[in-house]
This record gives sequence, structure tokens and C-alpha cells, in this order.
Amino acid sequence: MDQPTVLALRALKLGDLLVAVPALRALRAGLPEHRLLLACAAWLHPVIELIGDVDAHLPVRGLDAALPAAPGDVDVAVNLHGNGRESRGRLEALAPAHRIGHRAPGWDGPEWVDDIHERERWVRLLAAHGMPGDAADLRLRTEGLALGAHGGGPGAAVVHVGAAHGSRQWPAERFARVARGLAEHGLRVLVTGDGRERARAEEVVRLAAGPRRPAPAPPAVRSLAGSLSLRELCALIAGCELVVSADTGAAHLASAFGRPSVVLFGPAAPEHWGPPDGPHRVLTDARLRRGEVFAADPDPALLAVEPEDVLRAAALLIG
Repeated sequence: MDQPTVLALRALKLGDLLVAVPALRALRAGLPEHRLLLACAAWLHPVIELIGDVDAHLPVRGLDAALPAAPGDVDVAVNLHGNGRESRGRLEALAPAHRIGHRAPGWDGPEWVDDIHERERWVRLLAAHGMPGDAADLRLRTEGLALGAHGGGPGAAVVHVGAAHGSRQWPAERFARVARGLAEHGLRVLVTGDGRERARAEEVVRLAAGPRRPAPAPPAVRSLAGSLSLRELCALIAGCELVVSADTGAAHLASAFGRPSVVLFGPAAPEHWGPPDGPHRVLTDARLRRGEVFAADPDPALLAVEPEDVLRAAALLIG
């Protein structure tokens, strides 16, 4: 008899995938006899391997096209993407025998709640369908990761300067002051970002030297932006002593690997997207939050955070 199949849809970005890990674990435990397929972006495959509970990855590009499965091939369809008509429609097209999602036309389940942490949201959904989980069960595996590569490991701090939108981009000169302070504390500072953020990362390294003063002794502050694969970034963060980042995928990786982190929040609320209990510090000013995620300029709640705030928070975490 063919093995039954459950397909979970989460066609979003890195941080979105990581906050859904507890729900994927609940799904795995609740349907142990099923083959678990995860439909999400192709570039996230290295992270899916580190989750360890997914049987197969179905690469997708958002919701732009039909899911790569034929009608009738999926026994259970799970909407971990959202509760919009488009995501529901992509799953309904698979003609599954059973649907798991929030309450909507043709879907039984709990009502969608806005004011809830994302990890709790998806665990709550699975629990309502008889599959309880633990929102704190978010850790990724580290087996096979080269934790000491690229200058990582003990004594290394990752300063991630990237962000998908301007609303989350803390000024480069502030990142530079943090990088210089961490280097003066004796840490090797590795500045990260993707290929589009290489110039920004290099500016941070240049500014970290300070005016008319030599740069910290190489490799005290150096850029790795654009040179790391996603798996290499995972390894770097998993083995470092500290991560400083805006509310981005890098911050979620720090949570997933249990690494100390200072996370700077702008348009999003930490009550919805923040790190779990543990060695993490959140910095923001909710009174000033504008909340425009796709804005081109930094959110005032983010700009309220000063480098000295970050360095004080870092000192509390690493001594």
C-alpha cells in the first residue's frame, strides 16, 4: 500500500520558515505514518535539511504557479503560508482528502488571530487539528556544519548588516561603531549580508576603522558579504559567540541555533516575531514604530536604537 502524503505550504522567506519549524515538528509527530513534503523556496533547501523532520522539499516561487504535485497525490494539505484566497486555492487544486488550515470557506479550523507570535500561531493551528506541539521546539541540527570555517567559532561575532527592505536597515555608521566596539572587546567581527549588500558591508568595515586611525588588526573586522552560501552562513552563526542583526533571517538563525543575539526591531513587533526565551536581547522603541514594512527608509523604532545600546546588550550576553 502506498504511503500517505502530507504537504505543508510555506512559500516565504528564511525567517518565515524558521518560525514554522515547531509546527512542522508537530505535524511530523501527529502524522508519523505520512510522508511529509514541504513546499517552499528552492534556495532554502540547506535549512530544510537542518530541520530534519521533512521527507522531501518541493521548490516553489511564492504562489506564482501551481504547486508541483498532481491532484490526488496529496492526502493532507496544510496551509502554513497564511489564510488568503491564493494560498488556499493552491492547496485546494491538489484535491486533498483532508485540509488543515484556519477557518475559511471550505476549511474547518481555528479563527485567524492577528495579535499572536508567529511560532505560536502555527502550533496553535496544528493543536486545533489534534496535533499538539511546542512553540519552543525550534532548534536546527548542527551535524555536518563546519562551525569554525570562514573565521567563525569561539571568539567570533557576526554583525549582519542586510535587510530585505529599507525599513529594517539600521545605518551603516551605527553598525560600524558596534563592530569597532566588539573588536576592541577582543572579538573577531565578521560582517555578513548577501551579494546585493556587499558594498554596504564593506562600508561598515571601512567606517569601523574610524577617522584617521588604523583599522583593527586584521582580521578583527572583515566582510564576508556575498561570499557565503546559505549553509555556510548557518555554520558561521551556529558556531559564533554573538550575533547582531536587525529583525531578519540571520536573527532567526541565531535563535534556531541557540546563539546569543542582539536583535534590532523596526517595523515589526517583537511580540510577533521576536526571539524565544534565552540568550537574546531585543532593542526597539515601540512608541515610535511606524510599522510600514515595505518603506524605503528605516522605521523610527529602529533608529531609536543607538550603538551604545547594542554594545551594552552584547556585554550582558558575553561578559
